[in-house]
Amino acid sequence: MENNHLIWNEKCRQERFKNRIFTIQERVCVSPHGEEGTFSVMDCPDWAIVIPLLDAPAGKEKAGGFFVMVRQWRHGSRTLSLEFPGGVCEKGEAPEAAAARELSEETAYTPGRLLKLGAMSPNPAIMTNRVHFFLAEDLRDTGKRNLDADEYVDVEIVPAETVIRDMGKPPYIHSLMAAALMLYLRTKTEARNPQA
Repeated sequence: MENNHLIWNEKCRQERFKNRIFTIQERVCVSPHGEEGTFSVMDCPDWAIVIPLLDAPAGKEKAGGFFVMVRQWRHGSRTLSLEFPGGVCEKGEAPEAAAARELSEETAYTPGRLLKLGAMSPNPAIMTNRVHFFLAEDLRDTGKRNLDADEYVDVEIVPAETVIRDMGKPPYIHSLMAAALMLYLRTKTEARNPQA
């Protein structure tokens, strides 16, 4: 490997904290020059985020379509955030299945088609997991959500152009939603320019 001079090798690890969402580990690693360092790492399950795209909800006509989004309280920022649906991949659950499940649970919509847009490390400096991004199309509203006991979520239908224009400003404050939107826009550009 060309970049061996950058790699730290793990010597040992110890669990420091664990809850239902993540485990914090303390890892002792050896640098490329032989020095030891201790690093805190969050071991988390993978996540799935889904961009639900509606062509034209009843009574609304707008070019570019609409996103089905969820508004919810975020304890870290202590504010409301408007986001694409998503959540944790359950143990043994494929990311595609998690995306469809989270979409249905949070919004009552089920996808006719699910397209994987990509996967990223949400914070590779301190987190072990990956987040998988999907586009959901041909949506069907079942009229029935299945929220967790601690989930308080409002569903909103937002013009795609509004989300694109306002991403990074309240209430679009979640950085993973910006990553999801970037992957969506890339896919949309590639569809328009297949030779590019």
